[in-house]
Amino acid sequence: MDEVFRLIRITLRGMWQHRWLGVAVAWITGIVLGVVVFMTPDKYGASARIYVDTDSVLRPLLSGLVVQGNTEQKIAILSRTLISRPNVEKLVRMADLDLGLKSAKEKEAVIDHVISTLKIKSVGRDNLYVIEYQDPVPETARKVVSSLTTIFVESGLGGNQTDSDSARKFIDDQIKVYQKKLEEAEGRLKQFRIQNLDAQLDSEKDGSARLNELSNQLSQARLELREAENAKASLRQQIIGAEGAAGTGIISVPEMDSRIDAMKQNLDNLLQKFTEDHPDVRGVRRVIKDLEEQKKREIELRRKQAAGNSSSLVNSDSVSPQLKAALVSAESQIASLRARVGEYESRYARAVGNAKRMPEVEAAYAQLNRDYGAIKKNYDDLVQRRESAAISQGMSTVSSVAEFRLIDPPRVSPQPVAPDRLILLPLAFLASLAAGVFACFAAYQVRPTFSDARSLRELTGLPLLGAVSHFSTMTDQLRARKEKIRLMGGVGALALSYVVAVLVSFIMISRAV
Repeated sequence: MDEVFRLIRITLRGMWQHRWLGVAVAWITGIVLGVVVFMTPDKYGASARIYVDTDSVLRPLLSGLVVQGNTEQKIAILSRTLISRPNVEKLVRMADLDLGLKSAKEKEAVIDHVISTLKIKSVGRDNLYVIEYQDPVPETARKVVSSLTTIFVESGLGGNQTDSDSARKFIDDQIKVYQKKLEEAEGRLKQFRIQNLDAQLDSEKDGSARLNELSNQLSQARLELREAENAKASLRQQIIGAEGAAGTGIISVPEMDSRIDAMKQNLDNLLQKFTEDHPDVRGVRRVIKDLEEQKKREIELRRKQAAGNSSSLVNSDSVSPQLKAALVSAESQIASLRARVGEYESRYARAVGNAKRMPEVEAAYAQLNRDYGAIKKNYDDLVQRRESAAISQGMSTVSSVAEFRLIDPPRVSPQPVAPDRLILLPLAFLASLAAGVFACFAAYQVRPTFSDARSLRELTGLPLLGAVSHFSTMTDQLRARKEKIRLMGGVGALALSYVVAVLVSFIMISRAV
């Protein structure tokens, strides 16, 4: 720390050797800065305040029905992009700033000056904007602010109708495109349904569920047919019993019927699992066929054993009318059930044949449905948006989305707002003092001096044999005192000059007010 203080003392001593140079530089700098401050022309500030009201009564009422953009964000972006070159060129023409300009270069300079000087500031979060501009001519400043206010309002109100028309035209074009796509998708879906009517594509059940349902219906029909055949056989036995042992009526073979019924039940179970071409199904059908042939041979044998010359049981007079009627009804029911079983068998066979291609058909149908659903959804959304756009356009004709209110019209300050000489003059005085100090320091660095033997020895690196001391006489002390007084007088005179300049500026401002 002592070494730092020592270096500071040495530097100050060296700068003291060039003190008069510093005073001269301070005076020159002070005079130049003072002249610049006083010669700088006065600038008058013009300003205006605009309030943007975005709270429309229709907005909450039509929420969800119309397309409502972020009006606050649009206005904020407009305020930031308003000072653009095309707008400033328009402003220059409106404010007559281009009068007297002889070249395009001068016009570009005026435009650049306006862009750098013009300001738009947002005051808080209440959509309140302040437009400010400074110019040496008060009327010019007011014209610039007034012109920019007009451009601001026109930019906010214009363009909405154009945007709405462009958006609606685009939506109409897209609706036509999607309408054509929807018609094509509907045609493909309709043609596919016609080509695959037997697949029952619109049914909620898939292929396996429909196959199981047909199998259950076939099994139920076969069961009812067997029940009807058993009932018919029972009636014939009753009629045979009524006619006597010699009758040639119905002959039943119960043991063969039970075996055939068991094999048919087994066949139904197999058909629920396998197709007609399965070896087990074929084997069971072959066994059933053999049993039925054996049953026929047994019945023929028993009929031969019975009396063959007797008349039909139904036409026999010894049979009661009730049994005859029951037998006729049983035969008609059996015929109906056989037709039903045949129909179910054909349906089941077709379903089994289609089972292999059903996954592919259902996948293709699902893909067509997805394409149709996506196109229809986009089409419905576009139609809804077109209606919303129409309502929005109607709302814009009734009430504007944002209303611009001129809170404070463009006005010019009665006194100059720049330059602020009461602040610039003290700053100029401090700058002149800083310039003088810097000049002393620079001169010391250019022409250094040594105030003690240690500094000389450290700088040269040579041994120092000795040092000669200087004793100040009374004359030297008087001379040094006079120099200090002259130095303080020079700096004081500079400070007094700036005090006088500040007082003059204050008096001029007071008279202007």
